[in-house]
Amino acid sequence: MVTKTRPVEVNQRIEAEAPAFRVRNLSFFYGREKVLKGITMDIPRHRVTAIMGPSGCGKSTFLRVLNRLYERIPGAKATGEVWLDGENILDPRLDVVALRRKVGMVFQKPNPFPKSIFDNVAYGPRIHGVRGRRKLSFIVERALRQAALWDEVKDKLKRSAFDLSGGQQQRLCIARALAVEPQVLLMDEPTSALDPAATAKIEELVRTLSQGFTVVIVTHNLQQAARVSHHTAFLLSGELVEYAPTEELFTRPKDPRTEDYLTGRFS
Repeated sequence: MVTKTRPVEVNQRIEAEAPAFRVRNLSFFYGREKVLKGITMDIPRHRVTAIMGPSGCGKSTFLRVLNRLYERIPGAKATGEVWLDGENILDPRLDVVALRRKVGMVFQKPNPFPKSIFDNVAYGPRIHGVRGRRKLSFIVERALRQAALWDEVKDKLKRSAFDLSGGQQQRLCIARALAVEPQVLLMDEPTSALDPAATAKIEELVRTLSQGFTVVIVTHNLQQAARVSHHTAFLLSGELVEYAPTEELFTRPKDPRTEDYLTGRFS
């Protein structure tokens, strides 16, 4: 006997398998300079996608397109389409505040606010209207647990965020991003300013977070891309040279430029 699948179950399965982002023919300009050149790719949901390539290839710019952070730069312009939840996020009519709630960002260097640990994490929820102390306490604890920081700071939430180590500050910034419950977490070289021990903690956290969030991470470190990501994209001079499951790209690259980059024949 054939068991029929209910329509709602089919829809849920399709939604779970759908990409987080559908990027189509994306180009980006700083004035007349073309920094990204016709990029097309799907970024899978609940996976870690690494973006790698030499300095100046457009990695960080690509990341900033995904939450339209580039709009703060005079003369910056994106063309093409980037689809998230059925909306082209490049549409000028889109609510950018709502977009950035869905798509959080963690920067290269830890940038905690000059506030307490608690107030750093509670900042976003307060901006979005959460006021009750009990609700805020729940959100702060949940975000700090998700960032693997709760056990280290639970008894000093009123202390300044600047009292934390560099690695702890970066995990606090991750918790701050997670507090507004984004779908996607963008990370721009999040370990470049950290020591090896702190880097290892962030890398372990990244893989854990992908169970509930889509993570896109820019990295110069090839070993890091291999360790933490499920898929890897290689950019060169603003072009998407190759994009594949990480193991496949690192062991069986299809483009000779990818192989040259992986083997250090150019950087």
